Amino acid sequence: QVQLVESGGGLVQAGGSLRLTCAVSGRTITNYVMAWFRQAPGKEREFVAAISRNGFTTRYADSVRGRFTISRDNAKNTVILQMNSLKPEDTAVYYCAAREGGNTSYVTRISRTYDYWGQGTQVTVSS
Repeated sequence: QVQLVESGGGLVQAGGSLRLTCAVSGRTITNYVMAWFRQAPGKEREFVAAISRNGFTTRYADSVRGRFTISRDNAKNTVILQMNSLKPEDTAVYYCAAREGGNTSYVTRISRTYDYWGQGTQVTVSS
């Protein structure tokens, strides 16, 4: 059984930074496309960023491109989301997700294709 645990959320002022970590247990993450999604109050869950199994391909939502960076450390079985220049509209619960298999360079932003999800970590950006 694969388990994903997010950490690193918190309260930060606009313009600040946070670093989210997703720790994966149960299987090596080299088998998985990894992604971050978020859900703000009253809104649907939305795609934030994804990274391929080999780490060579990344994809970002337009709203975060240039401010957020996704990376993976396969040796540590972790995925990182570095968030800079945070805005109040980035306030949400952030979820880590894993999608098994596929080409090593493949990424997708489609949430229903992801097999495993973490419980989420709250990010709050004050103005």
